Amino acid sequence: QVQLVESGGDLVQAGGSLRLSCVASGSIVTINFMGWYRQAPGKARELVAGRGIGGDTDYPDSVKGRFASTRDNAENMVFLQMNSLKPEDTAVYFCYANIYNYKTGSNDYWGQGTQVTVSS
Repeated sequence: QVQLVESGGDLVQAGGSLRLSCVASGSIVTINFMGWYRQAPGKARELVAGRGIGGDTDYPDSVKGRFASTRDNAENMVFLQMNSLKPEDTAVYFCYANIYNYKTGSNDYWGQGTQVTVSS
């Protein structure tokens, strides 16, 4: 069994910064991909940032230059540094990973989500 646990969501004023963290635990052989999605009320879930075997994903234009994702492979962690936050960044942020283990192969896993609220 694999679990992803996020932390770091909070209420912040526009222009502020937050750093989200996610740690994967359990039966892990290889993390093929690890990153962040977000879902705002009434909107579809969108990929914000991530890193896989092939490299980093492109940041959407809405966050480019403000958000940066990093990974600590030794600790099975991924981080999302968010700067110059805007009210439109308000969303639930989900950690996502595609993880391989010997028993079940490669599967997708999601964290429970962490709320980021940016006030104007």
